[in-house]
Amino acid sequence: MPTLIGAIDQGTTSTRFIVFDCNGVIVALAQKEHAQIYPKPGWVEHDSNEIWRNTCAVITEALDKAGLTPKSLAAVGITNQRETTLLWDARTGTPLHNAIVWQDTRVDGFVAECAREGGPDRLRAQTGLPLASYFSGLKLRWLLDNVPDARKKAEAGEALFGTVDTWLVWNLTGGRNGGKHLTDVTNASRTQLMNLAALDWDDAILGLFGIPRACLPHIVSSSEVYGGATAAPLSGVSIAGILGDQQAALVGQACFQPGEAKNTYGTGCFMLMNTGETPVSSNCGLLTTLAYKLGDAKPVYALEGSIAVTGALVQWLRDNLGLIRSSAEVETLARTVADNGGVVIVPAFSGLYDPHWNAGARGLIGGLTGYANRGHIARATLEAAAFQTRAVLQAMTQDAGAAVGELKVDGGMVVNDLLMQFQADILGVPVVRPRVMETTALGAAYAAGLAVGIWRGTDELSGNWSVDKRWVPTMEETERQRLVAMWAKAVGRSLDWT
Repeated sequence: MPTLIGAIDQGTTSTRFIVFDCNGVIVALAQKEHAQIYPKPGWVEHDSNEIWRNTCAVITEALDKAGLTPKSLAAVGITNQRETTLLWDARTGTPLHNAIVWQDTRVDGFVAECAREGGPDRLRAQTGLPLASYFSGLKLRWLLDNVPDARKKAEAGEALFGTVDTWLVWNLTGGRNGGKHLTDVTNASRTQLMNLAALDWDDAILGLFGIPRACLPHIVSSSEVYGGATAAPLSGVSIAGILGDQQAALVGQACFQPGEAKNTYGTGCFMLMNTGETPVSSNCGLLTTLAYKLGDAKPVYALEGSIAVTGALVQWLRDNLGLIRSSAEVETLARTVADNGGVVIVPAFSGLYDPHWNAGARGLIGGLTGYANRGHIARATLEAAAFQTRAVLQAMTQDAGAAVGELKVDGGMVVNDLLMQFQADILGVPVVRPRVMETTALGAAYAAGLAVGIWRGTDELSGNWSVDKRWVPTMEETERQRLVAMWAKAVGRSLDWT
């Protein structure tokens, strides 16, 4: 039997295919970006067909690079941007609309409408989530209400809803010719349509949102053989693992014990803490979500803090302001100054997520004086990620009733030593980067490998994890509190801007 595992990592800005060996070491990798579509202010879309084409392209490229074929792989796992919402024709496979991306805010009106009775937390008991434009269910409602014939087709089962994992599995396993229409519990838990206890679609919420059950995928575990790929570039390979990207990173970081936490620094920042087999309700604005369900084992839950804009703020400096030519240059520019010079950036481009959940918040740059320069703005950009992470970790430890001894980190921004040292300083706890930083793809590979017997259990996966670098806090407590107070003042100014 082959011992290599493939992972499709379909993210907000790009798609990757990575092949791992049984020690979690990368054997092959390919990546391709896709277009970001902005039809109106606050609207963000992706071309579903472009994502599918890019997925096929990176699989082919990675296998070719390493001289591999589909027969070289024991199985493939999938991890994906989670709340991004797709709807397509079951008979033709044609998307009925561009995918609506998780950052999109077009359903703010629906959110307000649903919150009029019972408030924004009216569905927390069932779903673990506040009413917000972030989640998939109301995005699907928008598609059903605004795309011609979409509701009629959905009610007849002729239009299929899915997050990106569902779209990829359906295409890989046959598409219009018998493709499997399914999603795992982690992605289903982000729709705001699934009942956390029952692990099934909640009929009362479907009625409230106006969602026909006939268009919804079957909910499965995160680790089982769902079916075989029917065509190139993965013909004959078992599709055996699905995890939403942040849950995949939790698994890739081997956070299998309650109280263990990781933070992923990508387009946004997402911190998850394993809370074990019992969901923990949040009193501090966090999300209660599925961490994973491995085969027939009991589901494991997590607390999550979601930050909309971190890496995207660096891209904004590059693309909108032209202060840097590449994202990597932000650290070099930030190092030209000794500190932030009093400058604070709150990147509330589409409101603030955890722990504020303020849709009316908007971004601001505060503390400007004639002394401030490009370096201070670059430094404040990096510090914004760390300040937001601190707020989430504080809420998480308060909800969980336990402090975090160290924070495991991953994602594109963790190569930035300046940011990671400031993160440790502002948290007051060590920050740890693993040897294998592609933890999201690794988590999907682990889920698939467990399903087909490459690994026998989570203890083996924990054995693969090792430290690459550790940052310890060096900042004085008085300076930490001064900076935190400055950040809190800026956040207060940004709230309810619109």
